[in-house]
Amino acid sequence: MSLKNRIILVTGAGSGLGRAVSIACAREGAHLFLLGSRVKTLKATDDLIRANGGEAGIVPLNLESELHRIPEVAKALFERFGRLDVLIHAAAQIGPRTPMELHCPADWETVLRVNVTAPFFLTRELMPLLKNSQAGRVLQIICREAHEATPFRGSYAASKAALWQMTRCWCAETPNSPVRMVAVDPGPMATALRTKVFPGEDPATLPTPESVTGIFLKLADANFQPTHGELYHP
Repeated sequence: MSLKNRIILVTGAGSGLGRAVSIACAREGAHLFLLGSRVKTLKATDDLIRANGGEAGIVPLNLESELHRIPEVAKALFERFGRLDVLIHAAAQIGPRTPMELHCPADWETVLRVNVTAPFFLTRELMPLLKNSQAGRVLQIICREAHEATPFRGSYAASKAALWQMTRCWCAETPNSPVRMVAVDPGPMATALRTKVFPGEDPATLPTPESVTGIFLKLADANFQPTHGELYHP
Protein backbone atom coordinates (compact mmCIF):
# COMPACT_ATOMS: atom_id res chain seq x y z
CA MET A 1 0.00 0.00 0.00
CA SER A 2 1.28 3.45 -0.86
CA LEU A 3 -0.25 6.91 -0.68
CA LYS A 4 2.87 8.57 -2.07
CA ASN A 5 2.09 12.01 -3.51
CA ARG A 6 -1.64 11.67 -2.75
CA ILE A 7 -3.14 15.04 -1.72
CA ILE A 8 -5.44 14.47 1.26
CA LEU A 9 -7.55 16.95 3.23
CA VAL A 10 -8.78 15.85 6.66
CA THR A 11 -11.28 17.83 8.71
CA GLY A 12 -11.07 17.63 12.49
CA ALA A 13 -7.36 16.89 12.09
CA GLY A 14 -6.37 18.42 15.40
CA SER A 15 -7.42 15.52 17.61
CA GLY A 16 -8.97 12.06 17.87
CA LEU A 17 -9.66 10.11 14.71
CA GLY A 18 -8.79 13.04 12.45
CA ARG A 19 -5.31 13.33 13.94
CA ALA A 20 -4.71 9.57 13.86
CA VAL A 21 -5.79 9.26 10.22
CA SER A 22 -3.73 12.29 9.18
CA ILE A 23 -0.58 10.90 10.75
CA ALA A 24 -1.16 7.44 9.29
CA CYS A 25 -1.72 8.82 5.77
CA ALA A 26 1.37 11.04 5.99
CA ARG A 27 3.42 8.06 7.10
CA GLU A 28 2.42 6.35 3.84
CA GLY A 29 3.70 9.26 1.74
CA ALA A 30 0.62 11.48 1.36
CA HIS A 31 0.71 15.28 1.56
CA LEU A 32 -1.83 16.28 4.20
CA PHE A 33 -3.95 19.37 4.64
CA LEU A 34 -5.14 19.62 8.24
CA LEU A 35 -8.44 21.47 8.62
CA GLY A 36 -9.84 22.48 11.98
CA SER A 37 -10.86 25.37 14.19
CA ARG A 38 -8.00 25.27 16.73
CA VAL A 39 -4.62 26.29 15.37
CA LYS A 40 -2.79 24.95 18.43
CA THR A 41 -4.03 21.38 17.97
CA LEU A 42 -3.51 21.51 14.21
CA LYS A 43 0.10 22.57 14.78
CA ALA A 44 0.52 19.66 17.20
CA THR A 45 -0.63 17.24 14.48
CA ASP A 46 1.61 18.97 11.97
CA ASP A 47 4.58 18.62 14.32
CA LEU A 48 3.96 14.89 14.70
CA ILE A 49 3.73 14.45 10.94
CA ARG A 50 6.92 16.39 10.25
CA ALA A 51 8.77 14.59 13.04
CA ASN A 52 8.18 11.39 11.05
CA GLY A 53 9.40 12.96 7.81
CA GLY A 54 5.95 13.74 6.41
CA GLU A 55 4.48 16.85 4.81
CA ALA A 56 1.42 18.82 5.87
CA GLY A 57 -0.26 22.19 5.66
CA ILE A 58 -2.64 23.78 8.15
CA VAL A 59 -6.09 25.07 7.18
CA PRO A 60 -7.62 26.99 10.13
CA LEU A 61 -11.36 27.04 9.53
CA ASN A 62 -14.30 26.82 11.93
CA LEU A 63 -16.94 24.56 10.41
CA GLU A 64 -19.56 26.01 12.73
CA SER A 65 -19.18 29.65 11.76
CA GLU A 66 -16.96 29.95 8.67
CA LEU A 67 -18.59 27.87 5.96
CA HIS A 68 -18.45 30.96 3.73
CA ARG A 69 -14.66 30.53 3.59
CA ILE A 70 -14.78 27.08 2.00
CA PRO A 71 -14.42 28.48 -1.56
CA GLU A 72 -11.14 30.07 -0.39
CA VAL A 73 -9.87 26.61 0.56
CA ALA A 74 -10.83 25.22 -2.84
CA LYS A 75 -9.10 28.10 -4.62
CA ALA A 76 -5.89 27.70 -2.59
CA LEU A 77 -5.75 23.95 -3.31
CA PHE A 78 -6.37 24.54 -7.00
CA GLU A 79 -3.65 27.17 -7.27
CA ARG A 80 -1.12 24.98 -5.47
CA PHE A 81 -1.89 21.48 -6.75
CA GLY A 82 -4.72 21.66 -9.26
CA ARG A 83 -6.37 18.65 -7.67
CA LEU A 84 -7.43 16.90 -4.47
CA ASP A 85 -7.17 13.12 -4.21
CA VAL A 86 -8.96 12.37 -0.93
CA LEU A 87 -11.37 14.29 1.29
CA ILE A 88 -11.91 12.81 4.76
CA HIS A 89 -14.66 14.28 6.94
CA ALA A 90 -13.50 13.44 10.47
CA ALA A 91 -14.75 16.60 12.23
CA ALA A 92 -17.80 16.10 14.41
CA GLN A 93 -19.89 17.93 16.97
CA ILE A 94 -21.27 15.57 19.60
CA GLY A 95 -24.02 17.79 21.02
CA PRO A 96 -25.58 17.58 24.48
CA ARG A 97 -26.80 14.36 26.06
CA THR A 98 -30.38 15.43 26.66
CA PRO A 99 -34.03 14.47 25.97
CA MET A 100 -35.34 15.69 22.65
CA GLU A 101 -38.02 17.89 24.20
CA LEU A 102 -35.37 19.73 26.23
CA HIS A 103 -32.85 20.08 23.42
CA CYS A 104 -31.64 23.66 22.91
CA PRO A 105 -32.38 24.76 19.32
CA ALA A 106 -29.03 26.52 19.04
CA ASP A 107 -27.18 23.34 20.02
CA TRP A 108 -29.26 21.37 17.53
CA GLU A 109 -28.34 23.74 14.70
CA THR A 110 -24.64 23.61 15.62
CA VAL A 111 -24.54 19.81 15.49
CA LEU A 112 -26.33 19.66 12.14
CA ARG A 113 -24.16 22.43 10.70
CA VAL A 114 -20.86 20.74 11.60
CA ASN A 115 -21.90 17.14 10.97
CA VAL A 116 -24.03 17.50 7.84
CA THR A 117 -23.96 20.96 6.26
CA ALA A 118 -20.19 21.36 6.43
CA PRO A 119 -19.47 18.00 4.75
CA PHE A 120 -21.99 18.88 2.05
CA PHE A 121 -20.46 22.31 1.36
CA LEU A 122 -16.91 20.99 1.41
CA THR A 123 -17.71 18.08 -0.88
CA ARG A 124 -19.61 20.30 -3.31
CA GLU A 125 -16.90 22.96 -3.48
CA LEU A 126 -14.02 20.49 -3.70
CA MET A 127 -15.66 18.10 -6.17
CA PRO A 128 -14.07 19.76 -9.25
CA LEU A 129 -10.64 19.24 -7.66
CA LEU A 130 -11.51 15.65 -6.76
CA LYS A 131 -12.52 15.03 -10.37
CA ASN A 132 -9.05 16.21 -11.42
CA SER A 133 -7.60 13.29 -9.47
CA GLN A 134 -6.97 9.97 -11.18
CA ALA A 135 -8.62 8.28 -8.19
CA GLY A 136 -10.72 10.75 -6.19
CA ARG A 137 -12.23 9.69 -2.88
CA VAL A 138 -14.65 11.16 -0.34
CA LEU A 139 -14.78 9.38 3.03
CA GLN A 140 -17.65 10.19 5.39
CA ILE A 141 -17.64 9.09 9.05
CA ILE A 142 -20.85 7.68 10.46
CA CYS A 143 -21.72 5.44 13.42
CA ARG A 144 -24.39 3.07 14.71
CA GLU A 145 -26.55 6.05 15.72
CA ALA A 146 -27.13 6.61 11.99
CA HIS A 147 -29.20 3.40 11.95
CA GLU A 148 -30.49 3.03 15.52
CA ALA A 149 -32.72 5.20 17.69
CA THR A 150 -30.46 6.17 20.59
CA PRO A 151 -32.06 7.89 23.62
CA PHE A 152 -30.64 11.28 24.60
CA ARG A 153 -28.41 11.44 21.51
CA GLY A 154 -31.04 13.01 19.25
CA SER A 155 -29.09 15.72 17.43
CA TYR A 156 -25.99 13.57 16.94
CA ALA A 157 -28.01 10.57 15.75
CA ALA A 158 -30.10 12.72 13.40
CA SER A 159 -26.97 14.31 11.95
CA LYS A 160 -25.24 10.99 11.29
CA ALA A 161 -28.39 9.53 9.76
CA ALA A 162 -28.65 12.59 7.50
CA LEU A 163 -24.97 12.33 6.55
CA TRP A 164 -25.36 8.67 5.60
CA GLN A 165 -28.50 9.37 3.56
CA MET A 166 -26.83 12.35 1.88
CA THR A 167 -23.94 10.09 0.87
CA ARG A 168 -26.27 7.43 -0.51
CA CYS A 169 -28.31 9.98 -2.46
CA TRP A 170 -25.18 11.59 -3.90
CA CYS A 171 -23.91 8.20 -5.02
CA ALA A 172 -27.30 7.22 -6.48
CA GLU A 173 -27.20 10.39 -8.59
CA THR A 174 -23.64 9.75 -9.80
CA PRO A 175 -23.28 5.98 -10.36
CA ASN A 176 -20.51 6.44 -12.91
CA SER A 177 -18.60 9.19 -11.14
CA PRO A 178 -14.80 8.87 -11.19
CA VAL A 179 -14.89 10.09 -7.58
CA ARG A 180 -15.81 7.27 -5.23
CA MET A 181 -17.79 8.37 -2.16
CA VAL A 182 -18.12 5.97 0.77
CA ALA A 183 -18.89 5.95 4.48
CA VAL A 184 -16.83 4.47 7.29
CA ASP A 185 -18.13 3.35 10.68
CA PRO A 186 -15.01 3.08 12.87
CA GLY A 187 -16.99 1.97 15.92
CA PRO A 188 -16.54 3.26 19.50
CA MET A 189 -13.09 4.70 20.19
CA ALA A 190 -11.21 6.19 23.11
CA THR A 191 -11.49 9.85 22.14
CA ALA A 192 -12.15 13.09 23.99
CA LEU A 193 -15.38 13.39 22.00
CA ARG A 194 -16.70 10.11 23.40
CA THR A 195 -15.62 11.00 26.94
CA LYS A 196 -17.95 14.00 26.82
CA VAL A 197 -20.90 11.66 26.27
CA PHE A 198 -19.77 8.77 28.44
CA PRO A 199 -17.69 10.38 31.23
CA GLY A 200 -17.81 7.27 33.41
CA GLU A 201 -16.52 4.93 30.71
CA ASP A 202 -13.00 3.52 31.02
CA PRO A 203 -11.11 4.56 27.83
CA ALA A 204 -8.79 1.58 28.30
CA THR A 205 -11.67 -0.72 27.35
CA LEU A 206 -12.03 0.88 23.90
CA PRO A 207 -9.93 0.73 20.72
CA THR A 208 -7.69 3.72 20.09
CA PRO A 209 -8.20 5.90 16.99
CA GLU A 210 -4.80 4.70 15.78
CA SER A 211 -6.00 1.11 15.75
CA VAL A 212 -8.73 1.77 13.15
CA THR A 213 -6.75 3.80 10.61
CA GLY A 214 -6.09 0.80 8.36
CA ILE A 215 -9.46 1.02 6.62
CA PHE A 216 -8.82 4.69 5.79
CA LEU A 217 -5.43 3.89 4.28
CA LYS A 218 -7.03 1.19 2.17
CA LEU A 219 -9.81 3.43 0.91
CA ALA A 220 -7.40 6.31 0.17
CA ASP A 221 -5.09 4.07 -1.88
CA ALA A 222 -5.39 4.83 -5.60
CA ASN A 223 -4.92 1.13 -6.38
CA PHE A 224 -8.03 0.14 -4.41
CA GLN A 225 -11.42 0.67 -6.05
CA PRO A 226 -14.07 1.07 -3.35
CA THR A 227 -17.74 0.45 -4.05
CA HIS A 228 -19.53 3.77 -4.61
CA GLY A 229 -21.93 4.38 -1.70
CA GLU A 230 -20.69 1.44 0.40
CA LEU A 231 -20.42 1.42 4.19
CA TYR A 232 -17.06 0.12 5.42
CA HIS A 233 -15.89 -1.05 8.83
CA PRO A 234 -12.33 -1.50 10.19
